[in-house]
Amino acid sequence: NVLTRTRLDPGVKHSVGAGVGYVGIIIATIVALDYTGLDLSNLALIAGALSVGIGFGLQNVVNNFVSGIILLIERPIRVGDWIVVGEKEGYVKKISVRATELETFDRQSIVIPNAELINTSVGNWMLKDKTGRLIIEVGVSYDTNEEQVRDIFYRLIAADDRIATYPEPYVYFKDFGDSALIFQLRVILKDVSDIIKVGGDMRFSIRKAFREAGIAIPFPQTDIHIHKTEPTEASVSSSRKDG
Repeated sequence: NVLTRTRLDPGVKHSVGAGVGYVGIIIATIVALDYTGLDLSNLALIAGALSVGIGFGLQNVVNNFVSGIILLIERPIRVGDWIVVGEKEGYVKKISVRATELETFDRQSIVIPNAELINTSVGNWMLKDKTGRLIIEVGVSYDTNEEQVRDIFYRLIAADDRIATYPEPYVYFKDFGDSALIFQLRVILKDVSDIIKVGGDMRFSIRKAFREAGIAIPFPQTDIHIHKTEPTEASVSSSRKDG
């Protein structure tokens, strides 16, 4: 196969292959009908008469077919892209003229009609490039040195080559929480498909670095203060009468 030896991405290869295949089917059908000696003008009249009735029954099929052609030509999504469609999320495994196959992170295959991809909003993490943002929020105890926390974050960021240096990673003091000082780490990953792995590794590293530095990550807590009050004259008098 010529396409398999090219450097084109899988989406382009599939689009070209599908397009060539359908054009070939159309040409082969026309040649076969002409070879049998059928009068194509009469066939066109019959097809025109049938198309009215068939059109209503095949409306959804035609809609999905046209939508599939649009997807293959405009390529708003490609094979291998990480997309979000409503509550469905995963990687595009195959795009055909009728439907698109999506594989979720749980390895479940979902077949989505192409018309749905054209008529609804679709989020594509990889449309322009593979970069994506990772945000990690961490709370530390109120007696922690803020500068020390920031230095630890930047040291961990610099040690991970999966994090892009541009746009520049940023650590900022977000808020004063009920039980903690809230810090947020915001970085751009070179490949957004690594977001779960990088996020998990970074949290392990933060926990280890905080433990070594003696920085506590507090849990929500509520302080209850009990005030002891002196009895009033009325309550003392009442107690004497009862006695």
